[in-house]
Amino acid sequence: MKQYLQVTKPGIIFGNLMSVIGGFLLAAKGIIDYPLFIATLLGVSLIIASGCVFNNYIDRDIDRIMERTKNRPLVKGLIAPKFCLIYATLLGIAGIALLYIATNALAALLAVIGFIIYVGIYSLYMKRKSVYGTLVGSLSGAAPPVIGYCAVADQFDMGALILLLIFSLWQMPHSYAIAIFRFKDYQTANIPLLPVIKGISVAKTHIFLYILAFMVATIMLTISGYAGYKYLIVAAAVSLWWLGMAISGFKNQNDDRLWARKLFIFSIVAITSLSVMMSIDPTVTAEQIFVYLK
Repeated sequence: MKQYLQVTKPGIIFGNLMSVIGGFLLAAKGIIDYPLFIATLLGVSLIIASGCVFNNYIDRDIDRIMERTKNRPLVKGLIAPKFCLIYATLLGIAGIALLYIATNALAALLAVIGFIIYVGIYSLYMKRKSVYGTLVGSLSGAAPPVIGYCAVADQFDMGALILLLIFSLWQMPHSYAIAIFRFKDYQTANIPLLPVIKGISVAKTHIFLYILAFMVATIMLTISGYAGYKYLIVAAAVSLWWLGMAISGFKNQNDDRLWARKLFIFSIVAITSLSVMMSIDPTVTAEQIFVYLK
């Protein structure tokens, strides 16, 4: 059972659930439907687990080469590939069915689209063939908070679009930072990530530009009336700090690996902070207050 749990990548599931909660509570604006909340978290967890298991199956050849992945269950032969495929399929079907039955068709559709992008387009092709694989993969990485939001709102509105932008833009410097401090692993496995193909200096420029765009997107959530000013203060603070860290990479090039690791760690702090703040500081309209009082 431990091996079957391990291939679902629990750390990734937990990290994504933070963003699902952020999107859900942003749309809920303090009026929480707890059965819907639990169903959304469970459904998204099952689908992410399915995608991660499929990814383990697809990447088992390159996982043998990379130092950080060489001990994964499929690489060591602890799980048979055919059982892994069955397991992944059952998880995916269960997750999509739960979202469709317990939330709404839009949330289920977004989950299917995110799953297809991650497993079908990114894992099977783009990751190994194109330097733009990270960009494509960022769309699937941004799906969980949008699913959480749409589970409540039942529509893809400006709030959902801004969430998609925030989390897609966040994925880019986060992923490039991993690629820099794991540079030798990806180079050995011949994975065409931007730092490997274009060089670390080019990647630093892209990191800076993506964080700048990320900062604008986070602020848009308040400007558009979806989040409050407490959220805005935290969003501006973490974005500026993250941007400062990116700039420091141009000044000190003695240890790019250490710099990238710090940038990666702070990226997790930044997105967690935003998820928490959009959960507790949404903008509540007069209409929503009336519905709540009624």
